[in-house]
Amino acid sequence: MSDAAASAARPGLADIVRHGAGVPAGVLAVLAMLVLPLPPVALDLLFTFNIALSIVIVMAVFYVHRPIDFGTFPTVLLLATLLRLALNVASTRVVLLNGHSGSQAAGHVIKSFGEFVIGGNFAVGVVVFVILTIINFVVVTKGSGRISEVSARFTLDAMPGKQMAIDADLNSGLITQDEARVRRLEVRSEADFYGAMDGASKFIRGDALAGIMILLINMVGGLAIGTLGHGLGVAAAARTYTLLTIGDGLAAQLPALLLSTAVAIIVTRMSRPQDVGGELRRQLFGNAKSLSVAAALLGIMGLIPGMPNLVFLLFALVCGTAAWLITRRRAVQPPPAPPAPVTASENRELTWDDVPPVDRVGLEVGYRLVPLVDSKPRGDLLARVRGVRRKLSQELGFLIPAVHIRDNLDLPPNNYRITVGGVALGEGLIHADRELALNPGRVFGPLQGIAVRDPAFGMEAIWIEPAVHDHAQTLGYTVVDPSTVIATHLSAVLHTHAHELLGHEEVQHLLDAAAKSAPKLVEELVPRALPLSSLVRVLQGLLAERVPLRNMRAILETLAEHAARTPDPATLQGQVRIALGRQIVADIAGGAPEVPVMTLDGELERLLSNALAAGAGAALEPGLAEKLRQRLAESSQRRELAGEPAVLLVAPPLRAALAAFARASVPALHVLAWNEIPDNRRVRLVSTVGR
Repeated sequence: MSDAAASAARPGLADIVRHGAGVPAGVLAVLAMLVLPLPPVALDLLFTFNIALSIVIVMAVFYVHRPIDFGTFPTVLLLATLLRLALNVASTRVVLLNGHSGSQAAGHVIKSFGEFVIGGNFAVGVVVFVILTIINFVVVTKGSGRISEVSARFTLDAMPGKQMAIDADLNSGLITQDEARVRRLEVRSEADFYGAMDGASKFIRGDALAGIMILLINMVGGLAIGTLGHGLGVAAAARTYTLLTIGDGLAAQLPALLLSTAVAIIVTRMSRPQDVGGELRRQLFGNAKSLSVAAALLGIMGLIPGMPNLVFLLFALVCGTAAWLITRRRAVQPPPAPPAPVTASENRELTWDDVPPVDRVGLEVGYRLVPLVDSKPRGDLLARVRGVRRKLSQELGFLIPAVHIRDNLDLPPNNYRITVGGVALGEGLIHADRELALNPGRVFGPLQGIAVRDPAFGMEAIWIEPAVHDHAQTLGYTVVDPSTVIATHLSAVLHTHAHELLGHEEVQHLLDAAAKSAPKLVEELVPRALPLSSLVRVLQGLLAERVPLRNMRAILETLAEHAARTPDPATLQGQVRIALGRQIVADIAGGAPEVPVMTLDGELERLLSNALAAGAGAALEPGLAEKLRQRLAESSQRRELAGEPAVLLVAPPLRAALAAFARASVPALHVLAWNEIPDNRRVRLVSTVGR
């Protein structure tokens, strides 16, 4: 191998740093500084590098959009503190060993801080060092440490509420699995960051204490070594070693103060993305009224005899000019354009175009909710509705029709209405300037707000101010915005009435999609064995019983097998349910090997069987029907409180009638037949429903 090839094969310094070996090597070098002596030139370079590093960290903290975007900050803080302490030890060694030779013994940086910054007066140096240490230790470090502790506690307490909010958005189709995964990772990262900051802030506190102790030790030790070891006078030894010690302390205390400031900035920032400079300018100097009041007060103080009149009047002029510019800029904004005149068309002949079609799915909003539909920061309702359609289409197996959103002046200003086929199926009241805090069943304190019921599921909820969002999550509430409330209600309504959204056109699209992979199956089934209208009725019946159409091929194969024997849609629907038994049970009970079920009392089952055999159908005697409804509702509620699905297992001839009865009276109850349970699942009897 040639020399050029050998040199190319050897990793250079840039390659080592790029592959992540530079940081461990730097940590080892810092630890080596604790035991190895350093020349004054190296101390100058390292002290300058320490100051530059602290400035870079402060700028990075100030310009980062979110605190968790600088997730390595606690580690950087530890490494910077370790570097500063190692420099203190190394400089102490040089000062005590060579301090008798003069102020140049520890390098130019320490000399400059000892002579130029403090004017060569060690008494002034001691006072300046003590003041810097008090500012760092008592004000900045103590305050940032307390904020870090509180932020870590509140962030950890709010984690369950944030996770539940993510799950709610995922279940309602507002976000995808990938988006939910990213949001969960952000929640964990935020908790890890503030937890690490709670501990990392202790580094600065300990560093401040170590700086004071090192200063005292160096002054006493230098005085003893200078007088006893090198024969210097007490005054000369005190002057030389004190100046070097103060210069060393100030050279280390300046980066410490910068890092403490960086910690305070990052823990006092809000967790949402923001431009700190822009927000400060907008919130602090963007209000013309506050600037006008400040200008008036400064002007009054500037007119008082004996005050520095010129300075006060100058700043009064600056504040007044800024207030005038802000007021003028807002006043010159163009007014909104007037609406276009509406031309009358009373003399035009009526046509079929004047008969408005009925919306398949409609969402009507009051005029105060119109901003939620606009493409502005708070107008994300359209995106939420698209997410609902996407989620339901994936779950149910067919494309949900588009939702027609329009304003309705007949509605109260804060109300909305959900329609399917022109019929109102859901309505609610929204406070667009608030957020809804849902009570998931276990919370740790009350909230101030407007107590209501969640329009989608009837849960206890409170409309709260956005300012108490984090506090509500800390107490265990699930907090959602107004658009999410409407979208969740829309999702629940569409899921319940999905069978009304499936028509001939949608079924034909399903057949066309299935024909791409199984053309012979579709050709033999429709229209040879089964007319399209019968297929539509079968699929609508499945959706009404909450059976999705995702496995369309299995549905068509089952229909092709049994359609020649009977064209009855109800019978064919029962056969399809048997074929989809594994999917139905998995959707209800998940992957558990056992399915908790309820059964009917023997006497009640015989009574229902006789009623069906006599042709009475599901029309039971009113008293018996009410008792049956109560028993089923009580049993279903007990299953829900136990965290298990409510499943009623009956004989196959009773399943369709009881399913229709439960769908109207106990929506949470799932009615299964014995032959729909797959072979790989066991049933566990939990209760018996009697008369």
